[in-house]
Amino acid sequence: MVSRRTLLKFAGVSSLGGLISYSRFKKPSPSFYQQDSLTLPYGLTNPKSVVVIGAGLAGLACAYQLSQRGFKVTLLEKSSNLGGKIASWTINVGSDSFQMEHGFHGFFPQYYNLRKIVSELNIENNFRSLGFYSVLFYDQRYHYQPENFYPSHSAFPWNIVDLAVWSDNRLNWGINITKLSHWQVFKEITGFKIPDSFQRLDHLSVMDWSKIGFPQGLYDLYFLPFARSTLNSPDSLSAGELLQFFHFYFFGNPEGLAFNGTKDDMGTSLVNPIIAAIKNNQGKVITQGNINQIILKQNQIQSLTYNQGNAIINVPFKVEKNSILSEQNETYYGAGDRLFLETDEKVISLRCTHQGCTVKKQENGTFLCPCHGAVYDDNGKVIKGPAKENLSHYKIVEKDQNSINLISHNASENNNFETLQADYYVMATDVPGIKQLWTRIEGEKNEILTQKIEQLAVADPFAVARFWFDQDFDWQYSNFTSLSGYQLTDSITLYHRIQTQFIEWAKKTGGSVVELHAYCYKEKDFPTQEILLQTFEKELYKIVPKLSKANLLHKELVNQKNFSGYPPNSYKNRPETVTEIDNLFFAGDWVKMPFPCGLMERAVSSGLLAANAILEKEGLQRRTLLTVNQGIKLI
Repeated sequence: MVSRRTLLKFAGVSSLGGLISYSRFKKPSPSFYQQDSLTLPYGLTNPKSVVVIGAGLAGLACAYQLSQRGFKVTLLEKSSNLGGKIASWTINVGSDSFQMEHGFHGFFPQYYNLRKIVSELNIENNFRSLGFYSVLFYDQRYHYQPENFYPSHSAFPWNIVDLAVWSDNRLNWGINITKLSHWQVFKEITGFKIPDSFQRLDHLSVMDWSKIGFPQGLYDLYFLPFARSTLNSPDSLSAGELLQFFHFYFFGNPEGLAFNGTKDDMGTSLVNPIIAAIKNNQGKVITQGNINQIILKQNQIQSLTYNQGNAIINVPFKVEKNSILSEQNETYYGAGDRLFLETDEKVISLRCTHQGCTVKKQENGTFLCPCHGAVYDDNGKVIKGPAKENLSHYKIVEKDQNSINLISHNASENNNFETLQADYYVMATDVPGIKQLWTRIEGEKNEILTQKIEQLAVADPFAVARFWFDQDFDWQYSNFTSLSGYQLTDSITLYHRIQTQFIEWAKKTGGSVVELHAYCYKEKDFPTQEILLQTFEKELYKIVPKLSKANLLHKELVNQKNFSGYPPNSYKNRPETVTEIDNLFFAGDWVKMPFPCGLMERAVSSGLLAANAILEKEGLQRRTLLTVNQGIKLI
């Protein structure tokens, strides 16, 4: 076991003051990122309006904060479901109905800005503690034991001491204090600071950085699972971004790695209360709002037009070619649940009209849904349920070697567009969304900003498979557990022990509801959803052997390619909150953040940064934003 003296020497803490400030006896306080030194007015005295485009966490946080300050807020969302990646929707399993979502989300204690909103809404009781957090290793090359992380109130270096005490793998960390490369790695991970760390490491991928001289055990046990938890693959994730992520969740975090989950689905527990607060402050929420045009004049957004509802509008959209699936006579575009097939001068959406899975073309020309068995003929017409509507058809507007612009075959030329005018505009979409919005702008676009948006990357696809069984099983690890070493699966969630709707169903039936999550799989390895589901089920029976003898009652698949990518050399040119257009602001986890944060906290914090930028323009008190402390000084 590594001694405390060796750990402290290895850490290179420069002063006794540094030790005291990171004492295990006094938990360090969060850092203030933005805190006004002057007392400024809180709310508006003159009416001002803002349009927030996108109702994911970033847009919700921004709209919530501005509505609290007296702004007339209009929240415009393209989907019928609010919440973006934390949205919920209804599914049927036999005679029961459940709220489905995009996968389990953990609420960590250092989500200071998100937790503050939860506190203001008085919805703390919508969450329950998961107690501890486990990581299991399947890769038999190294024979690693399971890791368990517990609540802690110690920051660096004492969290390393705690980990050494807890970990059965401490002798396998692979640390060699005589190797210069190990010293350099440890100096980087304990001294993270924005922007210095990005300037040194953003040009490297995590995989390339690990080859320079990384302690093998530390990489396998902690850095590899954490890298994939960013929803980016290690071969395409910036080493600077991983350091930021790892610092936020571990080295700079005095709260420990245990976390909460929602008692109900995310929509019920978090999204709906935020929406209610926005509406209570006279905010307007528009769903199914398809933007047709954004007018830019004199370096300001003047207005936008949109169509609301189920009407099919005549606005083309761009989809990238899928070179993995495309063949000589058939060309595929898109990925995940947004896949299109071009054949014989026609384009068909392969999104099943039942629950949104992606259908697969069969040898006889029909299309089969791998999730619930719906069948369509070669023209997309339903020939077997549970689907009731045919697959959608599209016309080609423009086409090049790598992409295609499509418009619905049933698009109407007589759409009733609404116009929105506001003092400020916030674009809070995902990466595909902001790129699509940028094509809707009419006027002289800023070339620098356009280049930054065009360079934004999308991560490898992610997938979630949720299974209902007629039996329960014993499980000694956390109810959300990270997994390492499997071909596809990165985590398992026992929903029948976390969320009320599934707990009640399990009590009634004696069954279980289990979810597997693949954070960033390679499309070439799993080109279809049929293969995804087969692999998930096969690996589930390795993880929980008892379920192989149970009856599988139902399965759901969520499969998308819209998470933000953080590839090497992307930090410098990443768009920031305040843009070159006077009244336009950005929010989303793809925005360059000035302080450490990750996942949901990153999205929320970006939305609050956008709100603060607008508050500052109006001379109002900005919201105080919190983050973990950044790196300590080393010798």
